[in-house]
Amino acid sequence: MSRLIGKPKNQIDLSVLSKYARFYLSENPFPAHPYVNQESTDKRTNGFVYEMEIRKNEYDRIKDNFLQAPQVDANHPRLGYIVDTSYVGRGNGKSAFLLNLQQNINRAYCIDISNEINKCFAVYVSPRPSGQTKSFYNVVDLIFQAIIRTNVIDDTLAILRYDALSRISPEALSRIEDEDEDSIVSKLSTEEWFKDNSVDYADVAHQIKENESIKKLDPDFPLNIETAWIGSRIATKNDFHEYYERLRPQERLNFLFTEMIYFFTAAGFNGAYVLVDDFERIPNFQTARQKTDFATELRSALFDGFTLNAITGFFNIILVLHAGVHRLISEAWAESGMGNRSPIELTTEAYHVIPFEKLTQGHALLLLKKYLSEYRTVPEYSDSLIPFTERAIYRIGELSEYNAARMLKMAHDLLERISVIAEQEMIDEAFVEASRDKLALDSNRAIPEIGEVASEDLIKKAQAGEW
Repeated sequence: MSRLIGKPKNQIDLSVLSKYARFYLSENPFPAHPYVNQESTDKRTNGFVYEMEIRKNEYDRIKDNFLQAPQVDANHPRLGYIVDTSYVGRGNGKSAFLLNLQQNINRAYCIDISNEINKCFAVYVSPRPSGQTKSFYNVVDLIFQAIIRTNVIDDTLAILRYDALSRISPEALSRIEDEDEDSIVSKLSTEEWFKDNSVDYADVAHQIKENESIKKLDPDFPLNIETAWIGSRIATKNDFHEYYERLRPQERLNFLFTEMIYFFTAAGFNGAYVLVDDFERIPNFQTARQKTDFATELRSALFDGFTLNAITGFFNIILVLHAGVHRLISEAWAESGMGNRSPIELTTEAYHVIPFEKLTQGHALLLLKKYLSEYRTVPEYSDSLIPFTERAIYRIGELSEYNAARMLKMAHDLLERISVIAEQEMIDEAFVEASRDKLALDSNRAIPEIGEVASEDLIKKAQAGEW
């Protein structure tokens, strides 16, 4: 077979590249499988495409009750709950909400949101499925791994070095102070930059050790490799990760909730928010005793234990609960004393309980319009619903019970159908109804999510007394 004239049996169909063009779209903007995966490069599924206005009430309550509460006040809220009020099931947008909340906080480390009252970072934690996250020590591991995935350790190290340079070599610092922050962090993370600017990094490292919080660190803390007698070098995030992996569970707890707090406070941070998605994955696989032990250890870490965190409340944890989950853990909360510290009952009007309300017709319009705008090829149509009509979106919402994932899946399938029907210009209510049988079949497919956990009938579970 000639390599010049030989052809493959299957060739790329270039016509598909333009099948959405008549709708002023570069491609189908809706995810075929509407689940959230923060590691994905597709903005349709990694939480990048998000309309915060849909969850403005929830965001404002978190901002008012948590993000703007002074961290220096010992009575600031340390444990909160985002509670789904809808029994429709999964796919109501909680994961996307958390990821965007994390991004908003980390954009300027909450300084902008809190009006300069707090400097805090946020991490997103999703317990492993199928009973892999049962103990509080497992959660500690997940929190630390989430910290490693962010830039906060790199930024903290850069802040400490920047501060040290301002005292020992302002001239070298002046060469980068007008650069963007990412560039500054990158340069202050390499020994080469210090050498190129005639700065002995040993002087920087010793200046950092003059910080009162740094003085309180354990001699084995990763940062101390910079002033070691033998083999000293500049510390990196990898050193923190490798050090943590060598620790035993109890040592890891103390490292996160005491040592790392000294480290972060040395750079000006006064708090952090741990956003725990799908919390029910933990108690779903615990015995009654394990639930109580978990609640007791959580209470100790947050309120009355021997770690620095229990004293300062540096780490604030927000648990996301699906409807009915509070019944699964209420007894453990009561037995452990957590119920007195942070009540979980949905009847309470306490500031630390944030209801996650069911979506409405208006939310459906905002949701689909946001996805459409991200893939518009003609700017003039960026605010348009084309090819959908308002009535069609209302019907999609009704058929989907205003579940965000189902609406996105239905919108995806409807757009796929119309894209190959040349004579059909709009997705109107009649087209939705005509496609209903096909969409009904599609809606029975399981919608995957983080960890590929199967959905459950929450109403039946609650009525059966399992929660």
